[in-house]
Amino acid sequence: MAQDTLYERLGGQDGIRAVVDDFYDRLVADDSLGPFFEDADVSKLRRTQTDFLCEAAGGPETYDATPVREAHIDVPFTPEHIERAVELLYRSLDEFDVPDEDADAVVEAVAAFEEELLATPDGDD
Repeated sequence: MAQDTLYERLGGQDGIRAVVDDFYDRLVADDSLGPFFEDADVSKLRRTQTDFLCEAAGGPETYDATPVREAHIDVPFTPEHIERAVELLYRSLDEFDVPDEDADAVVEAVAAFEEELLATPDGDD
């Protein structure tokens, strides 16, 4: 019997957590993105990102952390940073043999927040 939800196909919370952990390892080690995480609570970020992706994939977990725009308003992300993060997310998904269609669905869930990620305190987003 086929697994119905993206959440189930990704292996539930444990599977999603494994992808998120790999993804954050890549983010922190990346030359262009790593500096954004120097003073961050990466353990907390891993937990909240796992909850976010679990909820987006149809799981029972809920993302109840700071809203995305508010959490990133003082982070000077550029579109190039977002592109690089997406590339790293695809690599993490590939590491866990996530099928292309499901990987695209995960990336689309994150990409839906690009405007919030690129927002600036002065409103020039």
